[in-house]
Amino acid sequence: MSSIASPTLWLVTIGVVLALLVVDFIATRRPHEVSMKEALAWSAFYVALPLTFGLYVWNVHGGDRGLEYYTGYLVEKTLSVDNLFVFMLLLAAFAVPEVLKQRVLLYGIIGALVLRAIFIALGAAALSRFDWVFLVFGAVLLVTGVKMLRDAVRGEEHQVDVGEMRLVRLMRRVMPVSDDYDGARLTVVRDGVRALTPFALVTVAVLGTDIVFAVDSVPAVYGITGDPYLVFVTNAFALLGLRALYFVLEGALSALVHLSYGLAAILGFIGFKLVLHWAHLVWPSVPDVPTLTSLFVIVGILATTVTTSLLANRRQRSAGGTSGAGSTGGVDDADGVEDEVGVR
Repeated sequence: MSSIASPTLWLVTIGVVLALLVVDFIATRRPHEVSMKEALAWSAFYVALPLTFGLYVWNVHGGDRGLEYYTGYLVEKTLSVDNLFVFMLLLAAFAVPEVLKQRVLLYGIIGALVLRAIFIALGAAALSRFDWVFLVFGAVLLVTGVKMLRDAVRGEEHQVDVGEMRLVRLMRRVMPVSDDYDGARLTVVRDGVRALTPFALVTVAVLGTDIVFAVDSVPAVYGITGDPYLVFVTNAFALLGLRALYFVLEGALSALVHLSYGLAAILGFIGFKLVLHWAHLVWPSVPDVPTLTSLFVIVGILATTVTTSLLANRRQRSAGGTSGAGSTGGVDDADGVEDEVGVR
C-alpha cells in the first residue's frame, strides 16, 4: 500500500514514540496522586503534539493526506474516550490505589500500542493483496456499531464483570493471589509461596481489553486512510495521551450519557463507508465517500452527542436527579466483584 513514510520517517516516528514512553515511565516511577494541574499540563502537551504533526503532514504531503490524518486522529481520539470508560471501571473493580493508577494506565497504553502495531501490519498486508478485506473490515464495524447501540438502548454499555474475564480466571488458576497491593510489584512472596498481586491482575485485565479495542479501532481508521503510516501515527498519538486524559476526564466522563450512541453511529458510518469502498473497487460506478464528507459527518455526530448529553444532564438536574446518574452503571456491578478477585 502507498504511504507518505520513508524508512527514515518510520524510524524517527518509532523512536519518538519510544522516547515518550520512557518519559512517561520516568514521570510515573514515583507513585503519587495526580493533581489536576499535572494532568492538564500533560494533556495539553499530548494534544498540541499531534496537532502540530498534522501541520507537517499537510504542508509536506498535501491537503488530502493532511485531511486524512486529522480525520483519523479525531476518530481514534473519540474511540479512546470509550477506552477510558472501561479503564475507569476496571480500576474501580480492583480498588486500585490512586498512587498506582498512572502505572496501570501506562502498561495498558504500551500493550495497546504493541497490539495495534501488529493489527496495522496485518491489515496493511491483507488490504494490499485482497480487496474483499475492506468488506470484512466494514462488516466488523457495522456489527460492532449495532452491538454498541443495542447495549446502549438496554443500558448495558460500559459494564465490566471481572470475575468473567478469562485472563483473570486463568491467572488465578496458575498462581495464588495476594489480598493487598505492594506498590507496583506484580508478584510477592507470602509464607514462602510466590503469589500474584492485585496489581498484576488489573494489568492483565487492562491488556485484555486492549485486544477488543484494537479489533475496532484499526479497521475504523483504515476506513479513513489507506496509508499504514497514518494509521499507526494516529493510533499512537491517541493512545499516548490517555494516561493524563484519564485524570482530566475522570469526573466528567459520567456526563457523556449518550457517548455510546455517538460511537455506534460513527462505527456504523465508517463500516458503511468501507463496504461502499469495496463495492467501488469491484463496480467503479458505485460512489466512494470523500474524506472531507467523512470529517463533516463525524464532527456532526460528535457535536450532536455532546449537545444531547448536556441537555439530558440539564433535564436530570432540573428534575432533582444527579447529573450523569446511570451512565457508568458498571461501577456498581464492579464493586460486587472485588472479593471475587481477591482485592480488599
